[in-house]
Amino acid sequence: MDKNLKALNPALVWKHFAEICNIPHPSHSEDKIRQYLVDFAVAQGLDYKVDEAGNVYMSKPATPGMEDRKVIVLQAHMDMVPQKNNDKVFDFINDPIEAYIDGEWVTANGTTLGADNGIGVAAILAILEDDTVEHGPIEGLITATEETGMDGAFGLQEGLLKGDILLNLDSETEGELYVGCAGGTDVNATLSYTAEPAEAEGYKAFEISVKGCKGGHSGIQIVCQRANANKLLFRLLRKLSAKMEVKLASVDGGGLRNAIPREAVAVVLVKAADAQALVAEVEAFEQLAINEYAAVEDAISVKAAECAAPEKVISPETAKLLMAAMVACPDGVDKMSLAMEGLVQTSNNMARVVSDGATVKVQCLVRSSVRSEKEALSDSIKAVLEMAGFSVELSGSYDGWNPNMESPILKAMLSSYETLYGKCPSVTAIHAGLECGIIGGKYPNLDMISFGPTICYPHSPDEKVEIASVEKFYDFLLNTLKNAPKK
Repeated sequence: MDKNLKALNPALVWKHFAEICNIPHPSHSEDKIRQYLVDFAVAQGLDYKVDEAGNVYMSKPATPGMEDRKVIVLQAHMDMVPQKNNDKVFDFINDPIEAYIDGEWVTANGTTLGADNGIGVAAILAILEDDTVEHGPIEGLITATEETGMDGAFGLQEGLLKGDILLNLDSETEGELYVGCAGGTDVNATLSYTAEPAEAEGYKAFEISVKGCKGGHSGIQIVCQRANANKLLFRLLRKLSAKMEVKLASVDGGGLRNAIPREAVAVVLVKAADAQALVAEVEAFEQLAINEYAAVEDAISVKAAECAAPEKVISPETAKLLMAAMVACPDGVDKMSLAMEGLVQTSNNMARVVSDGATVKVQCLVRSSVRSEKEALSDSIKAVLEMAGFSVELSGSYDGWNPNMESPILKAMLSSYETLYGKCPSVTAIHAGLECGIIGGKYPNLDMISFGPTICYPHSPDEKVEIASVEKFYDFLLNTLKNAPKK
């Protein structure tokens, strides 16, 4: 396993990325990476500031002769999504990411890699460190806690940035320039219940699990129509409940709001006489799921394993309402864009369903590039959950970023890319929520583009970044800075 990332090119980018991998930096645990950035700024003699939202701002004057260029803001986020394989022993708060070279890619051993958005941060630091790079006045903005709510972008103070152009380095397909993104709304729901004593005599307990789903980023892989482990689990539970008495004791499915659920488990009690029938039904459902998702999934596992009997169960009335609500709740692609082929316009990710003995909490992330559709789908989900007795809160709403096809920096970058690589990059929008939408709301005069290297399977333990694409991305970034428009 070759872990020597610093031997790759461009050397400064990979040096900083390797250092970032060695610093634990999941969302909400960013103090160490923030201190690394501050130490870097001090060592380089850069002006810097840490704002109240935890964002780190740095600035560097133009190289001689380029003082007349527009000020460019280089922007990325400092946190990463902490996801690991079920059998991987790993502590994201304390353990360094085990990054290694795998042929033409860099990936991690059983966890997310953090190329989203560590490569973007590394590129900014490389430019700020390298005095041979030709550029006008530049600002570096590295935002906090993007992955779980874009907290840094929301908390960014007006007046901090002086830039005319913002280059967001958080896109994940080299050769594509993003000029728009979706907005989002968090749906957080709570169903309170009083647990009942579990009858052990004459019953058997089973842990029913759905595992092996590919998951992925809910703003990128949602178009792949992959399986949602939560949806499969509750579909199965409702199917079982129609054929036998099923007492639901607990459920724990999914993880982060912007990651398509890969795993979900429930503990149930059934009459001992129904145990064999339950196992048979689960086996049949596994085959059904494998067949349904054969085109997009290759490792779905649905199992029933006997387990220790729980002390408490959810009341039958509450469990029935919960199962119905989870089956009825919209999930996945809701509408495709008519304006841009292949672009998801509106979607929902039923990201998290978990019980704690007194409540069941459900978390969804609704995305849309159309505000009215975002509001309508959020309200539809809210209505379904309220009918089942949930209290529902809609929060964290933000609008998307509307494309400007007449953007001066877009035209400059199209020309630059063609000069470098002999072809035009594609110009598109993304269903994921980029920080551009929020930052643009605070700085409406910013001319914005988002781009980056090729990163596959972000937000999952299969995450990997293509080595060659990092070099192309960085060379393109350097060329963009060199040819920045004049003020």
